[in-house]
Amino acid sequence: MKDMTIIGIAGGTGSGKTTVVKKIVEALPPHYVAVVPLDSYYNDTSHMTEEERRQINFDHPDAFDWKLLNKQIHQLRNGEAIEQPTYSYLKCNRLPETVHVEPKPVIIIEGIMTLWDKKLRNLMDLKIFVDTDSDERLIRNILRDVVERGRTVDMVLNRYLDVLKPMHEQFIEPTKKYADIIIPQGGDNLKGIGIICKYIEGIVR
Repeated sequence: MKDMTIIGIAGGTGSGKTTVVKKIVEALPPHYVAVVPLDSYYNDTSHMTEEERRQINFDHPDAFDWKLLNKQIHQLRNGEAIEQPTYSYLKCNRLPETVHVEPKPVIIIEGIMTLWDKKLRNLMDLKIFVDTDSDERLIRNILRDVVERGRTVDMVLNRYLDVLKPMHEQFIEPTKKYADIIIPQGGDNLKGIGIICKYIEGIVR
């Protein structure tokens, strides 16, 4: 599809990426943007037992199906619709349902490691890193995981110390260097988000 703008938005868990995406979508004309969440592209684990699935480190690059994601972004760029996979955190596996995504003038790829894969980065016209204080991200993680994912506060804290923090430092934080723009304070930085929205409006027009 000619004149398509592909934007990558990365940042730690609970950094405010979703808020940033929402503000960009709201700033552009209706039905102008397709959002492709990295979370939809966790590997298919149908061949594993439930116990094996529970052991997966979902904050490691190896947890994602980069091949499928790259293939589908190429398809969108070529003007073809895709069937985006869906993923259940409760079942730790892909669901049989898919989401039909049509090519749009703006495609936003959003997720913790969106800037990790070099092939994917090379497809992007604009790379954004949402940077938020680790204490704030932890609080948001606790609130979200307890309410939406049925975890206890202890479970969330243990996971943060054992997995989230080391994985963030090893794999997510280093991708900041690939970003064209860094937004500090995440979704609370309305001025920064506003500047990005104006910039994107300029590109797409």
